[in-house]
Amino acid sequence: MRRLSIIDLATGHQPVCSEDGRIHTILNGEIYNYQQLRRDLESRGHTFKTATDTETIVHLYEEYGEDLVHHLRGMFALAVWDGRRRRLLLARDRLGIKPLYYHVRPGGLAFASELKALLQLPEIERALNWGALDHLLTFLVTPPAQSIVAGVNKLEPGQLLTVAPGRAPQIRRYWQVRFQPDDRITEPQVIERLRAMLVESVALHRVSEVPVGAFLSGGLDSSAVAAAMAWQTSRPIKTFTIGFRDPRYDESGHARRMAAVLGSDHHELVLDPDITGYLDDIAWHLDEPFGDSSAIPTYMVSKLAAQQVTVVLS
Repeated sequence: MRRLSIIDLATGHQPVCSEDGRIHTILNGEIYNYQQLRRDLESRGHTFKTATDTETIVHLYEEYGEDLVHHLRGMFALAVWDGRRRRLLLARDRLGIKPLYYHVRPGGLAFASELKALLQLPEIERALNWGALDHLLTFLVTPPAQSIVAGVNKLEPGQLLTVAPGRAPQIRRYWQVRFQPDDRITEPQVIERLRAMLVESVALHRVSEVPVGAFLSGGLDSSAVAAAMAWQTSRPIKTFTIGFRDPRYDESGHARRMAAVLGSDHHELVLDPDITGYLDDIAWHLDEPFGDSSAIPTYMVSKLAAQQVTVVLS
């Protein structure tokens, strides 16, 4: 699994292991509430040797076992190896922001955060999964539990997988979204609750030891995120947007006006209509076919942002 380090760059190398060497953990992603979890675990007698969010998972497993996932807020694909029980735990975040691919092989299981990593295994024939292709042509995306490659599966959002000697892999869902309407709440209460949740979420996402910026388009969502981010710092935030030569699709003017209101350090790139030179790179990073053309401007604005920051909120 590959991880982009943004917390504890000096000592946060992976895998992270427990004091007795029994538990080993790797993480792709970020645990946003790790500081709160760390304080709680320390009050229960756990001792930390790094400042990384990954080590929090080690101690959560020691305290709660596989129920550790219920305590996490973040985007993650994680693995925990319990050497004493010879048991492997894989888990994916609730919304599936971080991917987790796996391949069941004779006598074991291989997993990775990128499909291309598993394609290095000689037993994977790189044959098409025709069922996944049918799903792709119908819904413009591969199915949640299958990849486009035969023999390679995906752990679904909100699922965890356990493997132990002599047992087939066990998958269970630990979370699913539930809608519980509350007809008693008033519109002003809804507005205030949404504002508070947005501000709290942005504050958690801004915790980083590397530069952070924000994508900014003509939409309400990106403008709200950038505004919440600007409220929380005295320095100008960095914002990034993509423009189009065709005025029917161009939202850069709104982004420019919003950036002026926020006083952000704004960066803009106008896309060339000929994007064929980027398609190979986009396909490489996506790992699987994806039928939404928004992948192209997303890739380009990410390249633009990478020149200035390591993390962006969107």
